[in-house]
Amino acid sequence: MQEKTYLKWYNKVGYGSGDIAGNVVYAFLSSFVMIYLTNTVGLNPGMVGTLIAASKFFDGVTDIFFGAMIDKTKTRLGRARPWMLYAYIGCAVTLGAIFAIPVDLGQTAQYAWFFIAYTLLNAVFYTANNIAYSALTALVTKNSKERVQMGSYRFIFAFATSLLIQSVTIGAVAALGGGAAGWRTIAIIYAVVGLAVNTLSVLSVKELPEDELAETGEGEEQEEKYGLAAAVKLLVSNRFYLMICVVYILQQVYGAMLNMGIYYMTYVLKNENLYGVFSWAINIPLIVALVFTPALVAKWKGMYKLNVRGYMLGTFGRAMVVVAGYLGSVPLMLLFTGVAALGQGPWQGDMNAVIASCSEYTYLTKHKRVDGTMYSCTSLGVKLGGGLGTAIAGWMLAASGFDGTVSVQPQSCIRMLYFMYLWIPLIIDLIITLVLSKMNVEGANEKLRQQAEQ
Repeated sequence: MQEKTYLKWYNKVGYGSGDIAGNVVYAFLSSFVMIYLTNTVGLNPGMVGTLIAASKFFDGVTDIFFGAMIDKTKTRLGRARPWMLYAYIGCAVTLGAIFAIPVDLGQTAQYAWFFIAYTLLNAVFYTANNIAYSALTALVTKNSKERVQMGSYRFIFAFATSLLIQSVTIGAVAALGGGAAGWRTIAIIYAVVGLAVNTLSVLSVKELPEDELAETGEGEEQEEKYGLAAAVKLLVSNRFYLMICVVYILQQVYGAMLNMGIYYMTYVLKNENLYGVFSWAINIPLIVALVFTPALVAKWKGMYKLNVRGYMLGTFGRAMVVVAGYLGSVPLMLLFTGVAALGQGPWQGDMNAVIASCSEYTYLTKHKRVDGTMYSCTSLGVKLGGGLGTAIAGWMLAASGFDGTVSVQPQSCIRMLYFMYLWIPLIIDLIITLVLSKMNVEGANEKLRQQAEQ
């Protein structure tokens, strides 16, 4: 039986454009905050890494908290859209604050300024916005194909935005006067753009009525009410949720290491402008893969095989990047960076649909809906993985003897940059491939449905 459709093409595009807003925050922050703090403000990378790690303690409960709050919200706009709309105002303000640290403040005050702004952005505003945005996948349609399409549109916009930001930011900062003033101005521009696009994305979709969301079949009971503690118990009892969290965290650490490419290009390849070139090699293949992901999911009758095979290709690509890096061949590095990204693309496109299936698994086994809470894994992964990845990078740079005030770094730092940019991404890809090979949530749901019918 053909599934009912809920969305027009412009709903899917409008929803996907919300990741422009998300990535003018996330891509800008993850790609450039460290080099801004070390080379412009003059802070120690190890201390910055420690502050970022400490900030994660404040993030610990906010993901599940906001997920549970979204599940309990009932407004004219729906459950998730109000959180997505209003939380972004805080995202815009705190993003500007992070890149507006006064250069004439004492260093202790500068560290405090960064820590407060960074923690508010990650633990409060970005969390609420991102979980709400992700949860909309399950709240605006019940059609599995449309959910995959929404994910593909979303990440096409995400990677296109990342590509643009990584390509133009260094040049834009210089054109805007360079130094602290240049960083402050570009941050304000990104914040304003994000605020406008986020608002348009919120207004482009409409959540399904509560009674339609609760329809699970004739004679079935509606879900029971549950509190935050019960929500946590539901999540940790779902092995697929735990797997997705692991993969999401590893992906963000992977991304943080690739973002250290700005240091690798500057001090190993001696050309900081190559960072933008490598961003093309990453993001264009990702976008190509996302375009074909819905068709490949249909061809292979599900997401499981596509994700595993894709990451096998991605792991091969990263292994060849390591070889090319030690050969000193930039063209080969670019080629196999693209191969790796092409293999990783399908998972990016269907990830939200996998999470929706994971939420369905909880309903089929526990008979409780946890859509908003389930999508806490996206924000949890972004914050823990991205934040800890950046923190670890800062500690590694500090341990290697990095000094942002000099143009030539010691050999210990160069060796560390090789390890961070070449080896760690390969190791992470191997682990993710193994985890994905165990994540056949679609198959598990099908077995549960068959058992229920019998």
